[in-house]
Amino acid sequence: MPVPPSRTPHARAFLPPVLRRWGRLPSGAWAALAWCAGTAFAFLSRVRLPGEAEPTVHPGVYLYRWDGLTVMALATAATLAGAGLLRRRPPVALALMLAGAVIASTALSVAEIPLAQFLAVDVALYAIAATRPRRTGIAATGTALGVLAGYLAVRLSSGWSVGTSAELSVALTAVVAWLLGDAARQSREHADRVRAQAAEQAITAERLRIARELHDMVAHSIGIVALQAGAASRVIETRPADAREALAAIETSGRETLSGLRRMMGALRQSEPGSGAPRVPLPGPGLGPGGLGLADVGRLAAATTAAGVRVDVEWRGEPGPLPPEIDRSAYRIVQEAVTNVVRHAGAGSCRVTVGRAPDGLSIEVTDDGAGRPGEAGGTGWGLTGMRERVRLLDGEFAAGPRPGGGFRVAARLPVRAGAR
Repeated sequence: MPVPPSRTPHARAFLPPVLRRWGRLPSGAWAALAWCAGTAFAFLSRVRLPGEAEPTVHPGVYLYRWDGLTVMALATAATLAGAGLLRRRPPVALALMLAGAVIASTALSVAEIPLAQFLAVDVALYAIAATRPRRTGIAATGTALGVLAGYLAVRLSSGWSVGTSAELSVALTAVVAWLLGDAARQSREHADRVRAQAAEQAITAERLRIARELHDMVAHSIGIVALQAGAASRVIETRPADAREALAAIETSGRETLSGLRRMMGALRQSEPGSGAPRVPLPGPGLGPGGLGLADVGRLAAATTAAGVRVDVEWRGEPGPLPPEIDRSAYRIVQEAVTNVVRHAGAGSCRVTVGRAPDGLSIEVTDDGAGRPGEAGGTGWGLTGMRERVRLLDGEFAAGPRPGGGFRVAARLPVRAGAR
């Protein structure tokens, strides 16, 4: 039976080219082929084939006469017309195919509608159940079964013999065709739901990533700007040179932040549906112009120190290249941890320790400040963003107050051997 066109080519990718071409045939073509095969079988079974003493089925009185052949031609015309309408008007197509099956049985002089003449109807039932709502498929199957029952009832009321057992087997094929089609429809709907859920999850993940990038970028810059502005306001009367230096640092930090925001907004506009532009990754650390990584931790420490909070950086282990996602996330973790020190700790200094081992990268940021209520429990967007970054990389993350005072943020990011 024909399979409805799939929206994903993966299922057919492993089939031979000949089978893939046959699989592209519409359901109407399969119904027409089924009718032709059934008609050929009906004629072959009524002639004595090689090795047979007599035909399997004796032909009717007028099967090979002009009237019998005319009836078969009429049945064929009705069935082929229904096959042509199967995709556009399924109810009309099914009615024509059922009429063709009934008409053909008169020329064949049989006591029931033969299975060979019902194959086209089975194909139609499968196609309707697979591509239409369940209610439509059930109605089509009920109609087919009703025609079979009506055919037997008419013969019985006329006093003619009926092939009840043979007709029950034909009815069984109709039910099986509907079951297979309904299963195909449910499978397709499930695949559609899975794709929709995957798309929603991808959108949600992208939004979270954008939120993390914006938070990390803006929160750090605003923290530095606030410190520099406070320092400038305190010394603007007594030490104008220092005030000008602080204002210059504010200008630099603001320009860098605006530049990063412009790059991010540009990438988002290129990703809008209908824009005609291909989707590109958002600019960020390690991506595109101005990308940052662990190599820029020294510049981050210098800028924060100039703003009034000394940052001491300690490197451990053998330095070496890192995968871009590890390098980017490690820098953002350090940046956010230092930003939290600047904004919430009330400390004059902090220490950043970055250790490289063969199997991973460790990061630790500690301070001696007062901390902030709720940080130990992991509340706040900063800690949430850091924890999410580490989780996506299958790492380990811990944050909380230190026993002797202050706060500690620690992360360990696994690095596969040979990854670059």
